[in-house]
Amino acid sequence: QQRTRQSRRIDDVDFAAYDIVYLAGGWGAAYDLGQSDVLGAKISAAWKAGRVVGGVCHGPLGLLKAVDEMGTPLVRGRHVTGVSDKQVRELGITVTPMHPERDLRAAGALYEGTSAIQDIFANHVVEDGRLITGQNQNAAVEVAIRMVRTAKSQRSR
Repeated sequence: QQRTRQSRRIDDVDFAAYDIVYLAGGWGAAYDLGQSDVLGAKISAAWKAGRVVGGVCHGPLGLLKAVDEMGTPLVRGRHVTGVSDKQVRELGITVTPMHPERDLRAAGALYEGTSAIQDIFANHVVEDGRLITGQNQNAAVEVAIRMVRTAKSQRSR
C-alpha cells in the first residue's frame, strides 16, 4: 500500500523516455483510458518519438485520444484489436462506458478479432508497424514479446 500511495502521476511520466508503452486492460480501463486527454497526449508524444505502442484487452482504449505526427487520430486506418463486442456480451459486462471493438471502429480503426467457443478463449494479436495490440488477456505475453522484438529492431536501425 505504501508503494501505491507514492506512485507517480501520469502527468509526471515522460512516455517518450521509454522504448515501449504497454496499456494493460481490465474492466477498469473501460472507464478512464479512452477518456484521458493526458494519456492521449503522452501516447502521442511517445509515438512521435518513434516508440512502440500498444496493449491488450481494454487497454487499446487508451489509444483513442492519441494522434500521429500529422495530428491524425493514431488508430485511424490502422489495424488494431481489443476486446470484441461478442466477448463483452458473453461476459455480460455491458455497463462499462467504452467497448474496444465498438469505440476503436468508431475512431476509424481497422478492427480485427477472432472468435472461439467463447471469445474469452480467443487469442488474437495484431501488429501494424510499431502499433501492437492483443484481443484479450490471453494475448498479453505474445503482445509483450512482439513489442520487445519491435523495439529491439528499432534500436538496431
